[in-house]
Amino acid sequence: MNNLVSWNEILDSVIIDGLHREISVDECLELYINAPQPALSKVARMVRQIHNPGNHVTYLVDRNVNYTNICTINCQFCSFYRPPGHKETYTQTNEQISARIRELEDIGGSRVLMQGGVNPELPMTYYTELISYLKSHHPTIDLDCFSPIEIEGIADVTGMDTRNVLLELKNAGLHGLPGGGAEMLVDEVRLNISPKKGSAENWLRVMGEAQDIGLTTSATNVFGFGEEPIHRIEHMERIRELQSSSMIRNGIGFTSFISWPVQLENNSFGRKNKGSNRIELGAGPVEYLRQLSISRIFLNNIPHIQASWPTMGLDVAQIAIESGADDIGSTMMEENVVSASGTTKVLASELELQRAIIRGGYNPIKRDSDYNLLSTTISEFEPMPTPVPTTL
Repeated sequence: MNNLVSWNEILDSVIIDGLHREISVDECLELYINAPQPALSKVARMVRQIHNPGNHVTYLVDRNVNYTNICTINCQFCSFYRPPGHKETYTQTNEQISARIRELEDIGGSRVLMQGGVNPELPMTYYTELISYLKSHHPTIDLDCFSPIEIEGIADVTGMDTRNVLLELKNAGLHGLPGGGAEMLVDEVRLNISPKKGSAENWLRVMGEAQDIGLTTSATNVFGFGEEPIHRIEHMERIRELQSSSMIRNGIGFTSFISWPVQLENNSFGRKNKGSNRIELGAGPVEYLRQLSISRIFLNNIPHIQASWPTMGLDVAQIAIESGADDIGSTMMEENVVSASGTTKVLASELELQRAIIRGGYNPIKRDSDYNLLSTTISEFEPMPTPVPTTL
């Protein structure tokens, strides 16, 4: 395929004999720079049908819980964290978090996504006792907790290696590791915006360890830091490479890929560059949809592409479904990190997600964090048939 140099020739060859082929970084860059969005969206929809055939779009009923806002990483684009000793710091107790999960159970939720910061004040026992407590009190809720950066922080505080931290957490009842903290897995960009966060290699290593011991994982990408398209593609290439090696080792890799533009309204990174002509920050709907379609075309070994409605809105998420996404994301129920950066609409009911999917011309089906399909009742319509639980 090395002789394919134009975007239309590349798009014509993305699907060969019904299979989604792996395109190169150079081919992807040609698409990113030159291919019209309608052509990208069309091929991304075709690719989506290979990985997830049918006319359904999935969603998740879950809750975000931020167990602490104490953090020492000091990312320039984060408006949520507070340094140790700040008057606005907090760390929640087992009982406080459990009360939030009971509210999730009351609405038929299946997953808690729990993240915080790198808190140097918390011992290993805080995390293991918390997970054990939540698992015993809420056995049907999947606990997807602690980003790779938090795992590294726990390892630093305890003197353990990251693999053993993960093993202790899994033994306590941890189900999965969220994909937070990836941002840009290109150190040229990453270490400029978050110099204390550590290299891209560290994030990838922790995720590989999580996959090796059977934890559910997802991959993310925050863009709009002034990087070039090649940096976004290099980020996805690292995700694709880890996915390939993990699948070879143990058959377990990332369930999905989610990307969204950095939210800049209230944070120091946005203020520092306000009015500057040096860097064009953030990204609008057109650029977001381009990134989403490109990700579906490039990531031939990732099964699901998720739309990011909390950062882009439900209307854009509907368009994202037509641009290659097969999942509209989750209800969230509670959100503190994105909203701290200036986004106002960060919570959605199950009915709102169902409506957005239906208006986009698809059938909504509830799922869990492993993409097993769950019984789905659409409040305004007849109940949908209960699917046989299976991983898409």
